[in-house]
Amino acid sequence: MIKDKKKVAQIAKVLKTIAHPQKLEILMLLGCKQKLFVSEIQKEVGLTQSMTSQHLLAMKAQGIVCSAKKANVVMYYIANKNVLKVISCMKNCSQQK
Repeated sequence: MIKDKKKVAQIAKVLKTIAHPQKLEILMLLGCKQKLFVSEIQKEVGLTQSMTSQHLLAMKAQGIVCSAKKANVVMYYIANKNVLKVISCMKNCSQQK
């Protein structure tokens, strides 16, 4: 049993943040490609630049992704690789009958 209520709340917040099909798609893409520019993510996922940026900023606020600026453009990458383990586990759970 987890007695640390703050830790439980943080876990719930991260799960809530990634519980969106487009955010999961972005994370799986970053898991395969390491670092990508926002424009590359946008093209791969098929979102507007604005929506892509909103998703990335929400995940950045939770420490799920990080960014690095290169000239005028921003690259994103996964900050905590454990999130990929969670996604993998959930993929396995969704395949069970």
